[in-house]
Amino acid sequence: MPPQMKLTAITLDCADPEAMAAFYREATGFELHPGSGADFAGVTRADGLAIGFQRVDGYRAPRWPGQTVPQQSHLDFTVEDLDEAEALLLELGASKPEHQPGGDRWRVFTDPAGHPFCLTGS
Repeated sequence: MPPQMKLTAITLDCADPEAMAAFYREATGFELHPGSGADFAGVTRADGLAIGFQRVDGYRAPRWPGQTVPQQSHLDFTVEDLDEAEALLLELGASKPEHQPGGDRWRVFTDPAGHPFCLTGS
């Protein structure tokens, strides 16, 4: 029987880990990870799930939906009110690409470092 694996963290490359942690802390309400600093920062949910951000020299942001610099991965979040969440995320520094393939089902955004993520209504 294969080992049971429990997801504990997702880590994204970026140029400024502390700025990314601040963005996701405000967007999700997660707590700032106590080990956060200039080279690695993160946020942690009450159950222990963490989103980490590691500094990468020469970081190049993904170009969604194009593939010149592919997204490689993205995060999905559920929210109660898509319009309210969108307004907050844009205020925090997210961008909303013109290409929105989800129709009314979901919305695509990019965080301040260019990582795509999606919101769906609950």
